[in-house]
Amino acid sequence: MLLAFDIGNTNIVIGVFQQDKLLADLRVASDRQKTFDEYGLLLEQFFQSRHLQRKDVTDIIISSVVPNLTDIIKLMCEYYFQLTPMIVGNGLKTGMPIRYENPKEVGADRIVNAVAAIEQYCTPLIILDFGTATTFCVVNEKGEYLGGAIAPGIGISMNALVEKTAQLPKVEMNIPEHVIGRNTSNAIQSGLLYGYCCLVDGMVHRIADELGMPLQQIKVIATGGLAELIHANSETIQEVNQMLTLQGLHILYEKNKKLHSRAEKGGAPC
Repeated sequence: MLLAFDIGNTNIVIGVFQQDKLLADLRVASDRQKTFDEYGLLLEQFFQSRHLQRKDVTDIIISSVVPNLTDIIKLMCEYYFQLTPMIVGNGLKTGMPIRYENPKEVGADRIVNAVAAIEQYCTPLIILDFGTATTFCVVNEKGEYLGGAIAPGIGISMNALVEKTAQLPKVEMNIPEHVIGRNTSNAIQSGLLYGYCCLVDGMVHRIADELGMPLQQIKVIATGGLAELIHANSETIQEVNQMLTLQGLHILYEKNKKLHSRAEKGGAPC
């Protein structure tokens, strides 16, 4: 079995694959204070609840945008599974040309999402990931990763509003019935959520214009915590795929497992 970790600033998403099938997945809060033993016990409980055996894990892959958590999870894998995980980063084969000015700057999660999207959908593509930050990734019709945009996530925007104002409360992330809020909570919800939908639709239209093609020719997909909520009120998002990142990790492992095996044994890279 393949054990996959997608480590983000807010959440860690864990998936277990048997060949091409995702057997189980789990989303937990990213906690930089937890020890590798605490994460090991969490994995043990996860495996028991899904009737999986730790000894059946033969391979591990990690994508992370939180370096200190990468070290903790890597140590946990080595201690509890006796396996050295593959880390998504420079040197992995993606099968996808990256046209960023400095490819090393592209976040691991953005690469993983793009690899998964290319495998499953027709290009060109716009991929949105609603995480701590909201990212827009653009893949052209040739399957080349061009770059994209990064915006503050809805949660960050909410927290900044509450922290920087004296009387505005934190509200639930629900779409209000009316754009014109008639109380403070609804007004904040309208500004955050309808405003965010406008941000998404506006950016997607601008990206399509810059690509020089009609939006109807571009596949727009979304993933991440609030993807469903935004999709329901967006004019441009065509599909939500909450397993996109885990699927991308599985694809990347399959592309690189021979190289990783040689590296573990001390052999020269292919």
